[in-house]
Amino acid sequence: MILELDCGNTLIKWRVISSDSGDVVLVGVAANVAELLVELQCLSALSLQRCRLVSVRGEEETAQLIAAIEHAFGLMCCLAKPALCVAGVRNGYADYQRLGMDRWLAIIGAYQLARGACLVLDLGTAITADYVNAAGEHLGGYICPGLPLMRGLLRTHTQRIRYEDPVDGWSGQTLRPGRTTMDAVERGSLLMLRGFAEAQLEVAAECLGADFEVFLTGGDSSLIGDVVPFARVVPDLVFIGLAVVCP
Repeated sequence: MILELDCGNTLIKWRVISSDSGDVVLVGVAANVAELLVELQCLSALSLQRCRLVSVRGEEETAQLIAAIEHAFGLMCCLAKPALCVAGVRNGYADYQRLGMDRWLAIIGAYQLARGACLVLDLGTAITADYVNAAGEHLGGYICPGLPLMRGLLRTHTQRIRYEDPVDGWSGQTLRPGRTTMDAVERGSLLMLRGFAEAQLEVAAECLGADFEVFLTGGDSSLIGDVVPFARVVPDLVFIGLAVVCP
């Protein structure tokens, strides 16, 4: 069994897969390292063989997490690191080490699935768009605030925008002008997200031509499903790339 970790900006996603078939055995999400270790205690009977992870957190915090995993489970951990070229994909950043590892792995994962030109949209705490041409050249991308950041910035930097987070299941059932502060902010932010996605399709057509695949990943990807109905929704896109970088 292989333990895989995706240490994002706000959450740590984990899963256990079979080292033989690659089938997913268990999945989970933790808010922090302490919570992760508690959740992973249930894995003692699964005969974990190794761990691979990607982290966008600071070096010190990532090192502490690796040390905790190795101490608790006696596993060797493979940490995904920046590279100029992996599995036919060439990093397009001027300084390849500055490209976020979550983006890099999602790009690699998407290219492995598409084997051709693709647009990768990741809708999480931040929203990212990345372009890869048919030859595997990463052409760059865009970053903008995701829904959590948009609503958080409005609350932090304005005095009169205050409201509780939407209840689970609220997904902007309508985009009509809001008649409460919550509806106005949530629907306005959702319109910005959807407009961003539509703009990426236009840019992709210019950069990649007519023949390209679109991949959606991240927690808010369902909110633009109708904007990009032909897209492939791949929640584990980062893990797919991680398996390539840390086989």
